[in-house]
Amino acid sequence: MANKEGEISLLTPYKMGKFDLSHRVVLAPLTRIRCLGYVPQPHMILYYSKAGFLLLKLLVSLTFPKCKDTSPEMPGIWTKEQVEGWKPIVDAVHAKGGVFFCQLIHVGRVLDTGPNGKAPVSSSNKKLAYQQRSPKKLTTQEIPLVVDDFRVAARNAIEAGFDGVEIHGAHGFLIDQFLKDEINDRTDEYGGSLENRCRFALEVVDAVVKEIGGDKVGIRLSPFADYSESGDSNPETLGLYMAESLNEFKILYCHMVEPRMKSVFEKVDCLDSLVPMRKAFKGTFISAGGYGREDGNKAVAENRTDLVAYGRLFLANPDLPKRFELNAPLNKYDRSTFYTRDPVVGYTDYPFLETTI
Repeated sequence: MANKEGEISLLTPYKMGKFDLSHRVVLAPLTRIRCLGYVPQPHMILYYSKAGFLLLKLLVSLTFPKCKDTSPEMPGIWTKEQVEGWKPIVDAVHAKGGVFFCQLIHVGRVLDTGPNGKAPVSSSNKKLAYQQRSPKKLTTQEIPLVVDDFRVAARNAIEAGFDGVEIHGAHGFLIDQFLKDEINDRTDEYGGSLENRCRFALEVVDAVVKEIGGDKVGIRLSPFADYSESGDSNPETLGLYMAESLNEFKILYCHMVEPRMKSVFEKVDCLDSLVPMRKAFKGTFISAGGYGREDGNKAVAENRTDLVAYGRLFLANPDLPKRFELNAPLNKYDRSTFYTRDPVVGYTDYPFLETTI
């Protein structure tokens, strides 16, 4: 993209569908376990609205209907009570001009225990190295029920007031467990060929788009990552196939994790690139994975992405766009508080720039 002299590409306006964004810095979806009984709590209003000027915020929200298989501090979107719990939070973000998307996630085999103490489900019965028992391989009769879970969750998210949803198809969770050939050893229509392995993901996209409209749908993918032992033998081909296939559904955006992020906290040097997927996908493209100010700005300036998502840096710096604008020092994040239950510590206690200078 062409820049005026001295202009910071990350901070230029961008139109994403019907949303007019004031800059290109995105809060990545983060797992923040601060709920009570899966129900969003009032203290979350401050967390999600304190940087409402972001104009695009994504968050994690579980999709399991009538299931309790995760920590009860995780947010849900499958009951009326949960939907009502989200409403004041969404309203607070909108009051500050924010655009709020809800990420829908089914973790699959990542948990040791599934609903009601049963084995978790997956594309196969391969267990993770640390697990004591194998997951249950979903049958072809059960898969449509899971697809419907995503559809219902999307409907609930819109009822709660969210501007749209992001389908979590990355990081070794259930959809990724179907996409990747390291784990997916099925021999039916959901396994084997690349087309078959992508079938479940695209069925979820199709169901969600039909429920709420493609202009309210995004998806997150990590074809190059090996999170939770879910790698692929040909990640570029996988990523390219998904990018091209998603065009059929005219979804709003595709959010991909950079190849350098092989695992949750491992950033490596590599020659792989998201550029082929960026060129193939016709909607807004969001890149994530270990970005700072300079390389994020360069990615936008070189047209390698439209928007850049930040997680840990944003967590510790609720005014991150402002700090980028001023090239100001950043607060250091404290990893030990990422997943605590405290409603303040590591959640809403990171200072804004004006309180540090």
